[in-house]
Amino acid sequence: MISALENLCGPDGPLSKEPPDAKEFAGLRQSALHRLADAEKASNSIESRFDSVDERLVTDLIHAIKVVAKALDKLPPL
Repeated sequence: MISALENLCGPDGPLSKEPPDAKEFAGLRQSALHRLADAEKASNSIESRFDSVDERLVTDLIHAIKVVAKALDKLPPL
């Protein structure tokens, strides 16, 4: 049986492992935190808050992202 990860492989074979990139990680984290700040603004339209039209889903996503952000803060530097 093929795993979900193996399903992501293209015709050229498996994905190659890359070393961690601290600058890329920091950029992605910063982008996520900016999007989180926008999603928390109730004055923004629901469509612009995580591209969702469901208020409960947006609230749950905000909570989940905060949990993940706290966990990322505890990781050692790359």
